[in-house]
Amino acid sequence: MTTKNAPTSMYRSEEGLGVWEHRGKVAAVGVGHSPTARRWDERPETSVGAWSILALRRAMEDAGVSPDQVDGLVIVPVTTTGAFWPDDKPLPMEAINAFNQTSDPLDGVAKLSDEWLLKNMPELTNVRYSAYGPVCMSNALNVASQAVGDGLTHTCLVLKAWHNLEGRYYQGGKNAANSTDGTSAIKNIWGAPASYGTALQFAEYCRKYGKTHDMMAPFMSNSRRNGLMFPEGYWAQHRPEELTAEDYQLARWIAKPANLFDNDIPITVAAAYLFTTAERAKDLKQKPIYIMNHVSSETKPRSMTPTLDEVEADTARTGRMIYEGAGITADDLSFENMYDGFTLFHQFHLEGLGYRGIKFGEALDFYQTDISIEGPNPVSPSGGNIGSGRSRFWMHTDCIQQLQGRAGPRQVTGVKPEIAVSGGPMPLGGNYTVWSATPD
Repeated sequence: MTTKNAPTSMYRSEEGLGVWEHRGKVAAVGVGHSPTARRWDERPETSVGAWSILALRRAMEDAGVSPDQVDGLVIVPVTTTGAFWPDDKPLPMEAINAFNQTSDPLDGVAKLSDEWLLKNMPELTNVRYSAYGPVCMSNALNVASQAVGDGLTHTCLVLKAWHNLEGRYYQGGKNAANSTDGTSAIKNIWGAPASYGTALQFAEYCRKYGKTHDMMAPFMSNSRRNGLMFPEGYWAQHRPEELTAEDYQLARWIAKPANLFDNDIPITVAAAYLFTTAERAKDLKQKPIYIMNHVSSETKPRSMTPTLDEVEADTARTGRMIYEGAGITADDLSFENMYDGFTLFHQFHLEGLGYRGIKFGEALDFYQTDISIEGPNPVSPSGGNIGSGRSRFWMHTDCIQQLQGRAGPRQVTGVKPEIAVSGGPMPLGGNYTVWSATPD
């Protein structure tokens, strides 16, 4: 077993590749979530390592798979969603000493390795394949899908965890200084380059198509409503507050036209899935949900911030790749469940997919129609990061559970859930998975 970032050959990042060779031959059969918290309280039992172990064990239990059946592990090693551990702060030795350590004392606290997990999960005796999918769960899902399809592993756990330590969001390096200069003063304003860039793109979008920021309100209220029906989510667990149109429209600006609610809330949380072959999935506890395709978009902007034209071109290209590899069309999508960490780019995904036939410039008008889970055009039934907290994986869990018919009170009822796509993070670059209730 070797641990390394998955090779680029595992990603489907070009048009013209045709239908994925493993279409319908890989299935998701288990889901496991930890609790959530706004910040880590520095107790061992709530550390990113402890909650990762909990999520992994819950995924195996959910699937009805014993630990000795697992032979693969794909994780995201970077776990920060806020501040990094300060160099001048004493190490949290109580949490560190509560577990079997690796050579890095912050392993399991402010980062995560497969070595740490295997040292602290002795029940995983037969793991023969492991790999890292960088950045977020969407990447790890692509790697796990291809690994199972290629026969590198037949029963694979997939994990993404986040820690949120005390301190300002991504406060480190230049962002921790009293002032910044050069391009950092623009690109990394307040430590949030994505928020700033998205605000610029959205401002251009509104100018080009004659839209307004207030037109986002129905999407925001819908997302919070759905998130409050996601029991594993932060808002449902800790702050069961609705978000009204007035709340949204009166919120303070962060990077105008992006306001406070246009940015997701960083949290501590972990989630895991269990993937296996379609043949093995037939005899397991849950209804298998089949992987029809996975896509990686790696377009680079010409400058430091993508333009609206670049974003629209790339989301359209991503949509074509999603449909080509899965052998489907936009008409086959049962609902829309793409990434929304910064809400102002969610409509770029929606338009790139051509969901319900909408074209560029039409998503905000679409938001004024019935986008609820009870209607014919469900949008973000997971509630996404806006409805459940910053994780980048609620949408994946929701796709699986919707197609299994076990999404609880947020179950889509306006249409029959059969095919879905989820992924992200950004509209210019990201990783996406197509899910189906059947293997054909």
